[in-house]
Amino acid sequence: MEQETIYLAGGCFWGTEKYMEQIPGVLSTRVGYALGKKEGIEQKRRESVSYEEVCAHSGHAETVEVIFDRDKISLEEILKEYFYTIDPTSLGRQGADVGIQYRTGIYTTDPAQDAIAAKALEKLQKQYDRPVMVEHLPLFQFLPAEEYHQKYLTKHPGGYCHINFAKIAREKARCVDPADYKAMTKAEMREKLTPLQYAVTQENETEPPFFNEYWQTEEPGLYVDITSGEPLFSSRDKFLSACGWPAFSRPLDPNAVTEYDDLSHDMIRTEIRSRVGNAHLGHVFNDGPTESGGLRYCINSASLRFIPEKDMEKEGYGAFLSFLREKS
Repeated sequence: MEQETIYLAGGCFWGTEKYMEQIPGVLSTRVGYALGKKEGIEQKRRESVSYEEVCAHSGHAETVEVIFDRDKISLEEILKEYFYTIDPTSLGRQGADVGIQYRTGIYTTDPAQDAIAAKALEKLQKQYDRPVMVEHLPLFQFLPAEEYHQKYLTKHPGGYCHINFAKIAREKARCVDPADYKAMTKAEMREKLTPLQYAVTQENETEPPFFNEYWQTEEPGLYVDITSGEPLFSSRDKFLSACGWPAFSRPLDPNAVTEYDDLSHDMIRTEIRSRVGNAHLGHVFNDGPTESGGLRYCINSASLRFIPEKDMEKEGYGAFLSFLREKS
């Protein structure tokens, strides 16, 4: 077993520790106070610091020491988990906690960690329009916090925690990164899409039932947004429906589609649109197979492009091959 240690500041260290210690592959955690040594500024190394001094702006950050088994989880994966727990664009604030001690930070102990952290933050920045404010420095010192802070939320299950665990669970269901896809412009769509495809995706039209491309398709493959290429549905979740349009029990990634109230045609329905392309896809109903969750995503073939399993690798969708076979 190869152990590695990283130091993460994510706001109140009670919640950050509770989250990190639940990750498979994490061996141990400890909360404390860290201070990175900034270039050109000499910081006095201290033997100890109290919680009261930290709250009085000693300059330390509430930090969690995370020791993990590199054979079971990588530093890249640890940082991905960490990013779920923070608002990386907030400076000196996480949740309801405000102050320099609640800043976010990744404190590394060697050049290899430093390079991995820099790359992870660069990738994270691409997901935000505002600057990412996560401090990234070599670890200058880590002073263990008082005993009553250690494993605080294990000792006090109802204690304060700034981390929204339910929201993180929804985020972790995501398997498609929207940053990897780009919507066509209106001009490109008029040039590349058929009149029917344009009318359905951009003008909320509906194609004829039964007389459309993918209604009866049973071949294994991936269904992507025709306007952006973002993966939307897997053949794994497709079923033959009497509605006359392609029907799926769920999206490939629940975050890849958005829902809107549709009151047109004197009906109350839930419209489904694609995330990146904002293309009209169809509607979702509650009359799907109960064994698959009870939902029926009724989707226009004209909104989709089908990529057969045999072509997914060469078209750049090889990462989604496993989703053709996995069952929920």
